[in-house]
Amino acid sequence: MSIHVPLPLPTQPEASPPPALSEKEQTLYDLVLEHFSAAGYTLPDVAQEKAALTMDEKFWLSYECLLRYLRATKWDADEAIKRLEDTLKWRREFGIYDQITPEHVEPEATTGKEFIFGYDTHGRPALYMCPSKQNTEESPRQIHYTFWMLERAIDLMGPGVETLALMIDYADKAKNPSISTARTVLNILQTHYPERLGLALIAHLPWLLHAFYKLITPFIDPLTRLKMVFNPVINENGLFRTAMDAEAWNAGSVSRVFEPEQLVQESWNGTQPFKYSHAVYWEALVKLCAERRSLMVAAWHRIGGKVGTKEWEVKVAVRDKTMNAQVDAEKTDNDQLQS
Repeated sequence: MSIHVPLPLPTQPEASPPPALSEKEQTLYDLVLEHFSAAGYTLPDVAQEKAALTMDEKFWLSYECLLRYLRATKWDADEAIKRLEDTLKWRREFGIYDQITPEHVEPEATTGKEFIFGYDTHGRPALYMCPSKQNTEESPRQIHYTFWMLERAIDLMGPGVETLALMIDYADKAKNPSISTARTVLNILQTHYPERLGLALIAHLPWLLHAFYKLITPFIDPLTRLKMVFNPVINENGLFRTAMDAEAWNAGSVSRVFEPEQLVQESWNGTQPFKYSHAVYWEALVKLCAERRSLMVAAWHRIGGKVGTKEWEVKVAVRDKTMNAQVDAEKTDNDQLQS
């Protein structure tokens, strides 16, 4: 039987809470936190009536978010503040919270050229891209769709997970985007989503398309380049970065990137018979992400609802609530059966 919906979020991922900061790091973090937590704080260079932070923006400015920008700026507090404010304004202008809705981007989704399915061995959600299933002409909406999907992958990150696994499949005569579109997407990723890419696995890349990646390589951050794996090894044991890793895994000295049961069968040799059925998948994804985000916002409010709240605490609260609900449902089912 085929599967047409996303796999559920792991309820008990092997993850640890954020590590303690050094004295210097804590001092720099406190500077950034105090800046955005100040009474009456408003975004600079924004009309006064719109300059105050919204609830969504305060939720976004988590403990981990501030640290991602501090690390991306090599712990320069002033630069981190500037980049955070630039991203806050970009998110408004781009329409993350209001314009880029499921209804707006759905025409881009009908062929399944992008979908979220499964999690790697680090608990990172897998965002698949299938360029051969491109169904529209290049337009701003294509770019909107890419980042709407990225935002949904972020929704589906469990406790201790801040990055995603990008899975690009160049099988079936896939086409590349234009250099202009590729540069735009890369610029947004590197500027407004620092430290969100955990790994980029690029499968079935023919030698002709290596030229495309050579052309865009100068625009890719060196740290991002290190996360790119071309033509990874996929066998009955799962997905590995290299053939050497696959051999070493048999000896128990290296970990795999994906277990077979978290990979789709088509093109990736997993055990999950996933088939993209837009009418089923789209409704399930939109509902799953909306419900999870609602739970996270509710947990955030319970914890205090302020800038600097830890994503870890919010996600653990949601995980525990979900697990308790599952236990209660199973108990109810058992009681009904016994009666």
